[in-house]
Amino acid sequence: MAGHSKWHNIQHRKGAQDAKRGKIFTKLIKEIVVAAKRGGGVIENNPSLRAIIDKALASNMKRDTIENAVKRGSGDLDGDNYEEVRYEGYGLGGTAIMVDCLTDNINRTVSDVRHAFAKHGGNLGTDGSVAYMFTKQGFISFAEGDEDAIMEIAIDAGAEDVIVNDDGSIDVVTTAEDFFTIKDALVESGQKVAHSQITMEPANRVDLNLEDAEKFMKLIDRLEDLDDTQEVYHNAEISDEIMTQL
Repeated sequence: MAGHSKWHNIQHRKGAQDAKRGKIFTKLIKEIVVAAKRGGGVIENNPSLRAIIDKALASNMKRDTIENAVKRGSGDLDGDNYEEVRYEGYGLGGTAIMVDCLTDNINRTVSDVRHAFAKHGGNLGTDGSVAYMFTKQGFISFAEGDEDAIMEIAIDAGAEDVIVNDDGSIDVVTTAEDFFTIKDALVESGQKVAHSQITMEPANRVDLNLEDAEKFMKLIDRLEDLDDTQEVYHNAEISDEIMTQL
């Protein structure tokens, strides 16, 4: 089926993310520490830890930095204690937003998140106000590739869907549980994965025009830039044309 390219938007935002690489590394280290603390430091037995390490490696984090973070989480090295917390709210046009944070100070974090929503035309909601609109899914994206080969391997491995986008990129959709099995099958077959992640996918999306999209992305950028923010999920639909203008 045809679809809206996730790869295009990922590429478009990568430049801005690269400019904040130091902050991204700090956030990834916190995430690795928490995952190792929760599920142990053995990657083979901890899918959450593997997912975060894959993300860290994709961001060019050094392996010794990753190993030290794992040791901190598993208790081999001293480290801070972080609490996982999710905030839910609304942006322009009734868009739904979820913000996942890791924090050692809940009062500071909720104040920062609330201020970001208020400053950019949004509202912080209550627990559960928008979470029901999202489903945890895996996405394995290819900037290009052999459509038939990718589809055959992915479906045989248990993928839920394969989306061929208008720009030629391909997205393989998986459950969170089957994500690594399917990714490994694709990689082992020689397919070149451009981006992969387990994310929260909205059931429905809200289209935004250029003016609203510009304001909305300021809110998203502000939320992502907070020190305690790990991930921001939303259901806004921004066309490739508008994203390019932004």
